[in-house]
Amino acid sequence: MTSSRPLLVASDVDGTLIGTDHLVPAANRAVVEDIVADGASFVLATGRPPRWMSQIVDQLPVAPLAVCANGAVIMDTDSGEFLATTLLQPDALVELDGILRARLPGSGIAAERLGRDAADADFVASPDYEHAWISLEHLEVGHDEVLSEPVLKLLARVPGMPSADMAAALEGAVEHLADMTFSTTDGLIEFAPRGVTKASGLTALTSGEVAVPASARSASALTRAGGGGAGGATERIVPVTVAFGDMPNDVEMLRWADHGVAMGNAIASVHAVADEVTLSNDDAGLAHVLRRWWV
Repeated sequence: MTSSRPLLVASDVDGTLIGTDHLVPAANRAVVEDIVADGASFVLATGRPPRWMSQIVDQLPVAPLAVCANGAVIMDTDSGEFLATTLLQPDALVELDGILRARLPGSGIAAERLGRDAADADFVASPDYEHAWISLEHLEVGHDEVLSEPVLKLLARVPGMPSADMAAALEGAVEHLADMTFSTTDGLIEFAPRGVTKASGLTALTSGEVAVPASARSASALTRAGGGGAGGATERIVPVTVAFGDMPNDVEMLRWADHGVAMGNAIASVHAVADEVTLSNDDAGLAHVLRRWWV
């Protein structure tokens, strides 16, 4: 466990920061306010795309920086500006699709795009794709059309098949093309560009690789947590970081942090890599841990 007050707190959203009612518990809102008032950084790190961030940010006392789409987008939620993006290219998409058809026949596919003109065109899905959650914001297109443009992430869905079983069926066949993970156990896996994870997004923020807007209230703490800044202009200090998560797409982030915390509701593989297991998301496990430092 870190012995001093963290300079950076990174939190997953679904299953972590918010409860099963999709609301941020009052205890979590209060501790986030205290973190930022103290000059530390609070960053969201989520599989959610940018278009779903306002639902969360509107519940918080601050509009934090966010690592979205499992690291493919770094976003200033205050201004809506995309600070960095990394896309999965069509050639990789086509090859991934071929592997999916061979190893998971009947899987439907969808893709998260960025910056489309039509509000419903950021998420496109093949006719046989079934959502793992309630969502009306998508555009149904032909199977090949899903693969025709660069995307933030590709999703594959097999209703009724556990996500872990889907990932196991593809293990060893896709790693040269993309990073594979899942954020729900309900028959859905996600592919991001190789090397792109929540941890890589946080590294980009704290290393100075991504320019943090001056308007970000805790930008200086981010640089200090990363121990560098652009060109290594600032003095390096020991990073003091804490991260919270509950699903496999959080594993790299929990390992990256000085202190990785799994939620009580997290799956077993996440508990296994964490430094600590806290209370569940419905019991405000995030605030339960952070009140050690922000009393």
